[in-house]
Amino acid sequence: MTLAAALTPLPVLVPTLAGAATLFAGRRPRLQRVIALAALSIVVVVCAMLLRLADRDGTLVLNVGGWGQTESGMGPLGITLVVDRLSALMLVVSSIVLLAVALYAIGQGIRDGDDRQPVSIFLPTYLVLSAGVCMAFLAGDLFNLFVGFEVLLSASFVLLTIGASKDRVRAGISYVMVSMVSSLIFLFGIALVYAATGTLNLAALALRLDHLEPGTRSALFAVLMVAFGIKAAVFPLSAWLPDSYPTAPAPVTAVFAGLLTKVGVYAIIRAHSLLFPDGGLDSVLMIAALLTMLVGILGAIAQSDIKRLLSFTLVSHIGYMVFGVAVSNQTGMSGAIYYVAHHILVQTTLFLVVGLIERQAGASTLQRLGGLAAASPLLAFVFVVPALNLGGIPPFSGFIGKVALLQAGAQDGSALAWMLVAGGVVTSLLTLYVVARVWTKAFWRSREDAPEGHLASATPSALLEEPEDIQFVDRDHVGPMPAGMLVPTGALIVVGLALTVLAGPIFGYSERAAAEVLERGQYITAVVGPQ
Repeated sequence: MTLAAALTPLPVLVPTLAGAATLFAGRRPRLQRVIALAALSIVVVVCAMLLRLADRDGTLVLNVGGWGQTESGMGPLGITLVVDRLSALMLVVSSIVLLAVALYAIGQGIRDGDDRQPVSIFLPTYLVLSAGVCMAFLAGDLFNLFVGFEVLLSASFVLLTIGASKDRVRAGISYVMVSMVSSLIFLFGIALVYAATGTLNLAALALRLDHLEPGTRSALFAVLMVAFGIKAAVFPLSAWLPDSYPTAPAPVTAVFAGLLTKVGVYAIIRAHSLLFPDGGLDSVLMIAALLTMLVGILGAIAQSDIKRLLSFTLVSHIGYMVFGVAVSNQTGMSGAIYYVAHHILVQTTLFLVVGLIERQAGASTLQRLGGLAAASPLLAFVFVVPALNLGGIPPFSGFIGKVALLQAGAQDGSALAWMLVAGGVVTSLLTLYVVARVWTKAFWRSREDAPEGHLASATPSALLEEPEDIQFVDRDHVGPMPAGMLVPTGALIVVGLALTVLAGPIFGYSERAAAEVLERGQYITAVVGPQ
């Protein structure tokens, strides 16, 4: 067995086995933490090795169970795991985020106590979510992509409602219903694809779909795009997200915002470039991208709660990624791939920072916040760096990704592409306005000037000392920011800044990944053999 074959299943296998082990260790929280962190650390190392191998040797393929090829163009039977440059990058970034958020959640539990939440199931469920995310990125056929989605969604149902508060259960019901609808549409699309082609293997589908009538191809693509669009929160299929994510605990919201929608974006990239590369629905995708950017950021402007505000910016910036896919050139695809990696890191970091704000100041609504910069310069720093990155201020990675996408639109030259360029610029400026608004209201003004500042659970001075008389809803005192929460947040800031400092080689990797995705030949040949 080659090194690549031995490593390929581990991002799924390791967290799955660790999840089972932590479930059995439910009454020993320290052992649970050790198992979970060890497993996620192993996944980071394995994914980094897979990225190196995929970049050096090309697409890696593992047919689980050793099933061989069937007739020509049919592809292998059984489960096929595929690692190319795109999936390898998604695995690396996702594994880093999953490890950092796990550290944050553990640090929060150790410092503030876990008495109110069924934490014995948090880490096992979180590890199952990690396995589902990795399975989706590795899947070489539509059915196992569906299985990956369902594994991560099943785990997300539990994580979203953990603690069983009224708001969480209500949001969980909405999230479950929307997820079930998208899964049913996806399953319906899988049935249609199989009926039309006789296979679900992605590489084999790439060959067989070319022989279908254009109308049939467009219909199949449309069904899959609706399913993936719901999962990625593309307008007008995004209304569920701002109501679902903000109610969950900070670590859960962070990993949801950073990863779950990006799995949907990954599926859109894979379907558009590998299965339906003729561009039949590119105009529709461009319009959806434009509306996603503008409607999302206008929704963010109207919010007063930081978590809801960030949820709307999350929707808005999905539009940038769809923009890069829709223009169908290498610059756009490389910009989209780079921007996905950037956004996973920055959006996750910002939601973790909001968790720190809630913990330290007792609220996340702008009407109750103020004076945080003077009270805690460190908290101000960990907010402003990813906020400026999200806003696209040079020379941060957000600026680099947006410039690449705007260049792609200019290269396309169509009227819709120029509208997307204009919409991208407007969205970027409005994003900067939104984060500046949070800064001025929550960090710069005094707490006394906040309309409801007297209702927050703590005063700014409570951030600097260990008060004994501040009463919180779920703990007796706030104390300083726990290192267990601050360190992983800072680590994600550093990794996000690495996308800027190492922008040349990382964007070069994105360009190679885009070329590989758009060309298709290497992927198809690696899976089904030369045609």
